[in-house]
Amino acid sequence: QVQLVESGGGSVQAGGSLRLSCTVSGYTGTPHSMGYFRQAPGKEREGIANIYSDTGDAHYAASVRGRFTISQDSAANTLYLQMNSLKPEDTAMYYCAVGGDSTDYITGSGVAYWGKGTLVTISS
Repeated sequence: QVQLVESGGGSVQAGGSLRLSCTVSGYTGTPHSMGYFRQAPGKEREGIANIYSDTGDAHYAASVRGRFTISQDSAANTLYLQMNSLKPEDTAMYYCAVGGDSTDYITGSGVAYWGKGTLVTISS
């Protein structure tokens, strides 16, 4: 059974940093792609970053580009999201995802596995 265990969420003041981690267990091999989504109260889910294991190519939503960095340790099957210069509008539940054969990292369509989420709260 594939499980995604997330950690690193919490509460910080605006301008601060957090690092999210997501460890995948029960998955055969290394996921071809992984990413992070977030959902703020009353808002739709937003894909914010994703990375491809074979090339290391990473993609970011405009809302986080330049502030967030996604990376992975393939040997440990762990995904990281370094979040700097955090803003109150970054407050949301953050979800780790393992991509499927055809995953849309904007909408979340085609995601093979989801984490349960970790809460990030940024105060002004």
